[in-house]
Amino acid sequence: MRFKLRPKDDTFFDYFTRAAQNLVKGTELLSELAVPGADVQSVSERLGDIEHDSDQITHELYNKINTSFITPFDREDIYRLGSQLDDVMDHLEATGNLVYLYGLTKMPALPREMLELIDVLDRQARVTAQAMPKLKTMKDLKEYWIECNRLENEGDRAYRMLLVRLFSGEYDALTVLKMKEVADELELATDAFEHVANTVETIAVKES
Repeated sequence: MRFKLRPKDDTFFDYFTRAAQNLVKGTELLSELAVPGADVQSVSERLGDIEHDSDQITHELYNKINTSFITPFDREDIYRLGSQLDDVMDHLEATGNLVYLYGLTKMPALPREMLELIDVLDRQARVTAQAMPKLKTMKDLKEYWIECNRLENEGDRAYRMLLVRLFSGEYDALTVLKMKEVADELELATDAFEHVANTVETIAVKES
């Protein structure tokens, strides 16, 4: 039987949970882009606010690691998980910023496949937010990383279909370049969610 000395301080888990909840807020804001007449500038600015809050959470997490004698699991894994959660938020914020700066919502509608990618991200964010509090007990996490990886595959399919549409001749060359950059950020965000899930799996295996 393995004996592990664990701190009673739940602050680390609170940081992970807060960061994941910000990701849900971020994907909810991106989902507003599907609404005709959406205030894209407002979406972009609010995403920026959430991204700044996530940066602060990450900064506080790092300080907590550096001032804690005992951590709930490996310091390296705590750094990695905190950084990866922040990476997801960076991609979400970049997406909203690009859509606004490029004026893409002046189009009659964003491509259906782009909205499907945003929907995938929203579902990844929600399962991630539900999983973070479970790190405290390391129970019932397997379904999370399996589902998050499945959603990443779904996102890959939507991304490939989006590329097919972009290069079909439906849009002018400049619009294609703009939307391709947005599509790449969305795809990177789905990958970043998968990286979070993979790290959670690694931590759970180590702690089992």
